[in-house]
Amino acid sequence: MAAKKLFRGRWSKEDIRFLRKFFPNGSTRVVANLLGRPYEAVKKQAWRMGLAKSKKYLRTAFKKK
Repeated sequence: MAAKKLFRGRWSKEDIRFLRKFFPNGSTRVVANLLGRPYEAVKKQAWRMGLAKSKKYLRTAFKKK
């Protein structure tokens, strides 16, 4: 899926559903790119919604290689 042009402004219900579904288990940068929104906007919106990264994601994201 190609990334959208960067979008600033209100969050649509579709964007909120996407964020709720993919933020906990996905990279914030990837989610931001797929939504076409700035990285910081995605972080801030997730924080406002009370979303957090899942324990599973945190274990795998920072695993030593």
